[in-house]
Amino acid sequence: MSLSEQIMADMKDAMKAHDKVKLNTVRMIKSALMNEKIKLGRELNSDEELTVLNREKKQREESLADFVKAKRTDLVEETKKELTVIEAYMPKQLSQSELEKIVSAAIAEVNGATKADFGKIMKILMPRIKGRADGKVASNLVKNKLS
Repeated sequence: MSLSEQIMADMKDAMKAHDKVKLNTVRMIKSALMNEKIKLGRELNSDEELTVLNREKKQREESLADFVKAKRTDLVEETKKELTVIEAYMPKQLSQSELEKIVSAAIAEVNGATKADFGKIMKILMPRIKGRADGKVASNLVKNKLS
């Protein structure tokens, strides 16, 4: 089942269950996917869908941090629920040890030894972990291994 089909099925289920948060979140995801499809002028492939989901997830995480700072507990709870819905469509996240193995393999592939090799390593690494790990965490891990 494609992501679009899954979203439509989940939207129907959320309507039947009167789950407003899930329904609104699924609608936002569908809208973001449609906007990207219109922008590109063609159907999205799975990588592009994953990019859209990552963008939506990142927006929610940034909003969550802002709401916590502002002590808006009502918005914090709603945003956490939205994040849970978005994460359900994303691939399983890598564990710390799995990420470390992939980072080590990328460093070995480039024969990276100094911080000057950082860009080459990240260029190889990011497509391998796309959607399965946070880029900031991977970047910090690479920096730590190179120092």
